[in-house]
Amino acid sequence: MPTPCDTTALARQIRLDVVRMTNRGKSSHVGSALSIADIVAVLYGAVLNVDPADPHKPDRDRFLLSKGHAGAAVYAALAETGFFDPSLLAQHYQNGSVFSGHVSHKGVPGVELSTGALGHGLNVATGMALAATRARETWRAFALLSDGECDEGSTWEAAMFAAHHRLDNLVAVIDYNKLQSLASVEQTLALEPFADKWRAFGWSVAEVDGHDHAQLLAAFARLPFAADRPSVVLAHTTKGKGVSFMENQVAWHYRTPLGADFDTAIAELEAAHA
Repeated sequence: MPTPCDTTALARQIRLDVVRMTNRGKSSHVGSALSIADIVAVLYGAVLNVDPADPHKPDRDRFLLSKGHAGAAVYAALAETGFFDPSLLAQHYQNGSVFSGHVSHKGVPGVELSTGALGHGLNVATGMALAATRARETWRAFALLSDGECDEGSTWEAAMFAAHHRLDNLVAVIDYNKLQSLASVEQTLALEPFADKWRAFGWSVAEVDGHDHAQLLAAFARLPFAADRPSVVLAHTTKGKGVSFMENQVAWHYRTPLGADFDTAIAELEAAHA
């Protein structure tokens, strides 16, 4: 297991990095990245069995960001936990940079899989978990999904497959911020009763406040939630969390923080450090 760090401080730094990265590269998905900052901070700061000095160690836990458009948050988490120099984040979304807008494993230590098209991460994580089970390995596979991604049939195919094979070394985390692309989840394709759907597919479910580190840590400490069943954490979150004018605003799925918006966002996040 990793040496636990101050996950709250890590989440705040991830948010600062994300806003600076998206501003500098004039990229989008800042709201999506801010939404998962606490989840990613808890995973990399206290839960995942990973080693920045040996990113490919055989017994490491595998973490896949299925909602690849929020890659800035994962790049920041990796940099701030020692996988590479945080100064390299300045290259995000620049021509020729390895730090693409959607998370990429090419040339980035600690990233297991390039993602972008939704509905793929849980499938790959399921295959990894099955491989670990058959090889009698003890590492786990984690996939962080968006709620809108659960519109994809491939997500539920993977869910059914994982339960059939009793993959209790598989963990799905859903960033349930209830906004997607251009509208709310409820307006686009309602997911409720969401927890019951996962249970019906044979998964064990925990529901938490996805910004409450104590709740996240307590849930991850109980893994697996039930023997012979994959586990899913429904993390209720706020899109744009940490920047007041971005919170719960669907426009920040695509908008870039520039000018006064950037200055205000940084000021709010830095004040949170005080």
